[in-house]
Amino acid sequence: QVQLVESGGGLVQPGGSLKLSCVASGITFERTGVGFFRQAPGKSREFVARSHPLGNTSYGDSARGRATISRDNAKNTIYLQMDSLKPDDTAVYYCNAQVFSTSGPVNYWGEGIQVTVSS
Repeated sequence: QVQLVESGGGLVQPGGSLKLSCVASGITFERTGVGFFRQAPGKSREFVARSHPLGNTSYGDSARGRATISRDNAKNTIYLQMDSLKPDDTAVYYCNAQVFSTSGPVNYWGEGIQVTVSS
């Protein structure tokens, strides 16, 4: 059973920083791309960042230049450091793992964690 558990959310002032974590179980972590998406009220879910199995990373337009994603394979954990936060970053952040099977990619999701950027 795949489980993804996010932590580190909360209330942050504009211009501040936040570090999200996601601990994964039930997957071969070192061979799996794991990342974060986010969904703001009234908007569709959007890609934030992903850490790929070979160590390379990718970022969505909204996060590029302000976010750094990293992974610790020994702890089955990814981290998302976000800086220069803006009110537009307010959203529920979801951890995502994409596992490739013979029938194609399967996406797994965490329950999500709230990040609120406000003064």
